[in-house]
Amino acid sequence: MVTSLIQLHQALTEVTLPLDLPGADEQRAARQTMVEQLEDYIIPRMMTIDAPMLAVVGGSTGAGKSTLVNSLVGTKVTTPGLLRPTTRSPVLVHNPEDGHWFGQDRLLPELERVDHPTNDPGALQLVASDRLHPGLAILDAPDVDSVEEANRVLAAELLAAADLWIFVTSAARYADQVPWEFLQLAANRSTAVAVVLDRTPTDAVQTVAGHLARMLASRGLKDSPLFIVHEGEVSEHGLLPPEHVAEVRAWLDMLADDATARHQVVTQTLDGAVRALTLEVHPIADTADGQGEAAQRLRTDADMAYDEALKSIMAATADGTLLRGEVLARWQEFVGTGEILKALETRVGMIRDRILGSIKGKPQQAERVTAAVQGGLEMLILEQCEAAAEKAEAAWQMSPAGRGLLAAGPSDLGRASRALRPKAERAVRDWQQDVLEMVRSEGQDKRTTAKFLSYGVNGLGVALMVVVFASTGGALVGAEVGIAGGTLLLGQKLLEAVFGDQAVRGLAAKARKALEVRIVGLVDEERARYTGQVDALQIDQGAPERLRHAARKVGDARFASQRGDD
Repeated sequence: MVTSLIQLHQALTEVTLPLDLPGADEQRAARQTMVEQLEDYIIPRMMTIDAPMLAVVGGSTGAGKSTLVNSLVGTKVTTPGLLRPTTRSPVLVHNPEDGHWFGQDRLLPELERVDHPTNDPGALQLVASDRLHPGLAILDAPDVDSVEEANRVLAAELLAAADLWIFVTSAARYADQVPWEFLQLAANRSTAVAVVLDRTPTDAVQTVAGHLARMLASRGLKDSPLFIVHEGEVSEHGLLPPEHVAEVRAWLDMLADDATARHQVVTQTLDGAVRALTLEVHPIADTADGQGEAAQRLRTDADMAYDEALKSIMAATADGTLLRGEVLARWQEFVGTGEILKALETRVGMIRDRILGSIKGKPQQAERVTAAVQGGLEMLILEQCEAAAEKAEAAWQMSPAGRGLLAAGPSDLGRASRALRPKAERAVRDWQQDVLEMVRSEGQDKRTTAKFLSYGVNGLGVALMVVVFASTGGALVGAEVGIAGGTLLLGQKLLEAVFGDQAVRGLAAKARKALEVRIVGLVDEERARYTGQVDALQIDQGAPERLRHAARKVGDARFASQRGDD
């Protein structure tokens, strides 16, 4: 059982619910409560089943909890709060023989142990008193309905660590909502509960006690003992007359002295807490599944936007789109506007060498083509990444999870990153250098030939870029289609004159692949601005099923232990 509980604790800590989905806040709080209960009570208690029974005294503001504790012990061990809200450390009273059970490594390990009164809610004051029988410890907790949030949180933690809840209320406060929320939780978990109706005038005992008993029965607590503490004068030491608390004191002494009865109380509460835990983890696992699905949808939305952008960029670099405008004009200047293109349009079967001999390109003209290609490619990348960012943002705005991530992320997610422009410039320049290096490498044995020298590395390089960009000409219209076709043919012929047709096909494919690699890298960096937001959530898709499996193992161990007891 202990091993299964430790595994359940691990599974709970591995479940994260970072997205702002409906119900997430409730399940985050439930998960944290379960982790704390395992750490503060269930696992320590399971490992030390023979430790003294811990009775936590809790209840409403001003119900007289501290006075009751002092009166039960028979001496002033805890100070009643005269001003509200009272912030002080909880006080645990135990028999001196039992002191070793309440060290820092056992009950409520996050609370510092002190031996003096303090206003630090992060401390637990230990008081040894031989007036308590061995086997019993009493803890005075803060008000469950305190206006101070820290007090309410601590009260809930202490009650979750109790073997027995002693709920103190009064004739004026017994119907208050907040204490009943705790009592209902105790009923749901089969926690051992005793109720003390404190400060009750004699003439109101029958009416109030009868109503309170009916309320307890209707909420599943009909077997919980109900004690009446009559209103009485408090001594100068802060104690009620002994006879007023005699019934409660006798019952607690009986539990302390009867190991079997005490064991029954402890195992009832412990088993109820374990049973409730195995049931309560399933809504958390379901919520975690929803978080994983939502995160995957967000990733898919971002991927779709950037995949579309990448597809558009790659299409535009192959269908002739880039041979419009500036690039086309500079290429025409390089090859010689007019007769050469006319000849290609009207006399495609012309002798290759005659066509190529008409080229008038100069080194500076090749550089102009290179610059135009660079500008066109950069603009294409920027426009498509800008569009992708807008689409991804719009998709994320459609869901609460996406809106939450957008609000928590950088303010410019809806635009292409500021770093994209210089990155695109560098990537395009690097690709152009790749192309020139391919030409240089392919022409290693031809550098002294007249044709190679005539066109030069730069001239052959821009011709290769044109071949890469004009494979179909599908994006152009009208006369541009013929021009693109002629442009492609001319580029191919120029390259074939130097390298041969098979080598040209290989060069074009290699240059195309190199361009794709660089563009994919740029787009993926932009994509990561969105997918990185999802990755940062660190949602473990397998955690929900591991949590369910761990809960089933605890349930199996619980069932096996009950069969053993039978």
